[in-house]
Amino acid sequence: MIRPFPALLFVSLALSAGAAQAENIWKWRDANGIMQFSDQPPPHSVPAKDIVGRPGPQRTPIVVADAAASAPEAAGSAPARADAELEARKKRMQADKAAADTDRRLADKARIDLVKADNCKRARAQLAMLESGVRVARPNEKGEREFLDDKTRADEVNRTRAAVNDNCQ
Repeated sequence: MIRPFPALLFVSLALSAGAAQAENIWKWRDANGIMQFSDQPPPHSVPAKDIVGRPGPQRTPIVVADAAASAPEAAGSAPARADAELEARKKRMQADKAAADTDRRLADKARIDLVKADNCKRARAQLAMLESGVRVARPNEKGEREFLDDKTRADEVNRTRAAVNDNCQ
């Protein structure tokens, strides 16, 4: 006669052995879409999305690459900090250069405005003198004093009016 306790033990061991073997099976789809079963893992060419079943209870895989990637950050915080400092120094230098360029442009514009104002003042004084009718003399190539005739005076008035228009805006 079979005792119930050892028979029950035998049945439970047989079932657990089958379950243990079922836990060691890999399931994946190959490149042709055919389902593959093996006790060995699939080749590396099989993408992770095509792996349907893994042996053992479903666990999240431990990714060694992430641990290796985070290790340099923890161990290499000094290089990361140095990179950040270098980047900040670069930004400061660029900002300083931009400010210096702006200052230089403003100074150049101010200098040009002063020169234009002086030229405007001189051109207006010259135009007022030419239009007043006073006899105007200038030196020629020999250094002798030469008075302007009517045509030369008209040409000089036109040239001076152009100078006033250019500098007095």
